[in-house]
This record gives sequence, structure tokens and C-alpha cells, in this order.
Amino acid sequence: MPEWRLGRHRGIFCAVSGSGDARRRIRLFADRAASERELHRLNNPRPRDVTVAWIWREYLHEMQDRPVAATMRHTAKALLPHFGDHDPETLTVDQCRSYVAMRRALGRADGTIHTELGHLRTVLSWAVKRRLISHAPHVERPAKPPPRDRYLTRDEATRLIEAAGFPHVRLAIILLLGTAARVRALLDLTWDRCDFERSLIMLRNPDDPASRKRRATVPMNGMVRAALSEARAGALTPWVIEWAGKPVRSIRKGLATAASRAGVAPLSAHVLRHTAAVWMAEAGTPMAEIAQYLGHRDSRVTEAIYARFSPDHLRRAADALDLGVVHPYQRTLRK
Repeated sequence: MPEWRLGRHRGIFCAVSGSGDARRRIRLFADRAASERELHRLNNPRPRDVTVAWIWREYLHEMQDRPVAATMRHTAKALLPHFGDHDPETLTVDQCRSYVAMRRALGRADGTIHTELGHLRTVLSWAVKRRLISHAPHVERPAKPPPRDRYLTRDEATRLIEAAGFPHVRLAIILLLGTAARVRALLDLTWDRCDFERSLIMLRNPDDPASRKRRATVPMNGMVRAALSEARAGALTPWVIEWAGKPVRSIRKGLATAASRAGVAPLSAHVLRHTAAVWMAEAGTPMAEIAQYLGHRDSRVTEAIYARFSPDHLRRAADALDLGVVHPYQRTLRK
């Protein structure tokens, strides 16, 4: 089978193989991305027996420039040893249950397994849309566990900051609490997106337009501005959170060490983002503003999680049930 390479002919991309008299050319498209997808299909023809592993590779090829590709490559390490050789159209509930039992035996939480099988659903649905398979079978998943509701008190947060052993860990904790940003947004943050004149932080990375997660522009409060000013004075790289002249890829270990020193139970960076949102709700901040901080597209999502922390949550409803209060509509009825 010839190996096709991308070429151009009269302004149109084409697939080219061989050379000289044996040279062949297939006209493709004017658009490069569409032409590269077609070239991939020519070099990777559909096998006679389509497998889950094959459609997963096709999915990754199409999504290779998007952040989701890294997630799906990681999930594939767990899923493909179990499902990879199977016909995607004939997957059964028993196979899904077998996978759940296997992952539980390895100590994986139901939340993790729920997400992994959700990724399998995503790839199967994509394959149907691309007509790689005719239908996607039902993928049974364990029930999604309730969201974790842990957040820090202000005393715990203060101790955590004081216990941070390295400047970059301390800065990360302050920014997580002071901006309610996702940790990846902060690790990607560069100094050109910190506007000290207007006291604003632009969390959205203009070089990553394909990101699925929305990122807000948030104001610097006093704590954040002071920490950023100190860090900028000694900055060695364009990245805000750096260590030894390099950008930081993870603060997981640094956060675990700080929590241990502070006498705080182990926590993830997401707990700090959740803490920031709870504090805003407890202060009576409108849900629409909290949603903007968190980058939620729909404030109803924010309200479903954080409204109960607001001091005014259900207050009017509770007052309506108070027998000791005479309400305006009751006065009207009495007249």
C-alpha cells in the first residue's frame, strides 16, 4: 500500500505517492485541515474488523490539537486493555459491569470509573457521527457520587499559606483563593495578562482558543496584588508561577506538604477554588457574579451548588412559614 504525503497542485491540496513515472496524485481540498484528515484516512484505511481501539485512535487523530486529546490518551490506558479489541457495536452491559468490578478491585473510586466510561460513550457517539459505526450501544456506568463538599475555614486557609515551604506554592495558594481560578489556568498564567494599572487578571489564554473551560477576567484584591507584586519583582520567566527559572507543571506535592505542616487534612487545588466560591456566597455575593468568577456559562449551575451558602438562601420561604409573622397577603384577606 503506498504511503501518501500532502502536496499542492494548482492551489489545491492533494495526496501524493511515489515519484517519477510512478508518481500518483489525488485531489483533496483547498482547506489544509480537511486535506490532512483525508490524507490520514488514505494512510490508515478502515480495517475489515473495526475495534474500539481503532476508533479511539481515529478520535485522537481528529482531536490532536485540542486539550481533550491529552485527557483521552490518559483514559485510554485504563479502558483499551479491557475494551480495545472488541467490536464497538456489540459492547454489552456485562462487559461494562466487568470493567467496573475490575477497576474497583484496583481501588479506583466510582467517580473515576463513571468518568472513564463516560469517555467511552463520547468516543462511540463521535464514531456514529463520523459514520465509522452504525450505532453506539448503551454504556452502563456506576452512579455518579455526590460532589465533595469540603472547603476551608479562613483560619485553615491562613495556616496553609503560612506553611507553604516554597514561594511558588505560597503564591499558587493565594491566587487559588483570591481568584477562584482552576489550577491549570493559574499555571498557564503569564505576566502579560496581569494588568497592574487596572488591577485585573486575564485568566483566558489567547494561545489556547480550543480550551473547553471558560476562564474569567477577575480583579486583584489586596492580598492577590501584594503577592503578585512581590513575585514580579523576582520573576525570571514569563510565567507567574515559576520555580528555578522554569514554569511549574503541578503543585500537588507542594500543596500536600503545606497541608501536612499546617495541620490541615490533605486537599486538592479544587478544594481551594471551591472554598473561594463558598466564601463569596457566604458574603452574600450575587450568584451571577460568582458564576462569572468561576467561568460558569450558566449561573443556574452556580446556584445549584452555592446558593445554600448564602445568608439569604430560602430566607423569604422560611419567613412565610413563621406563624408569628403577619404577611401582607394575610392582612388583605382579613379585610
